[in-house]
Amino acid sequence: MTAAESHRAGTFATKSGEPRRHHDVGGLAAGPVDTSTHDLDEWEKRTDALVYLLSARKAIRVDELRRAIESLGPAEYADATYYHRWLHALTRLLLEKGVLTVSGLANELARLNAHDRE
Repeated sequence: MTAAESHRAGTFATKSGEPRRHHDVGGLAAGPVDTSTHDLDEWEKRTDALVYLLSARKAIRVDELRRAIESLGPAEYADATYYHRWLHALTRLLLEKGVLTVSGLANELARLNAHDRE
């Protein structure tokens, strides 16, 4: 099994043999990190701004965001980009805190989808 397959399955271990959680990828041979700058998509900028704003207003804390990111399943975590993880985590936190409701979120997504089809 390759490192990527092990990561996706959540079955890899540290050098000492202790099991790693699927989000603990430090030191794995994942290839070079792209450190070049790139323009963020509009939704990524908005996600970043939302996290910053909600943190500044003390509506969420960094440790809560990290917990929510780390609670993503192995496949979901591996397949998501950096800002997708933030968006998933932010949504979970706002649902947990009662700021969003599942039905309210579903209604808004349906409205946006209908608007996109017009």
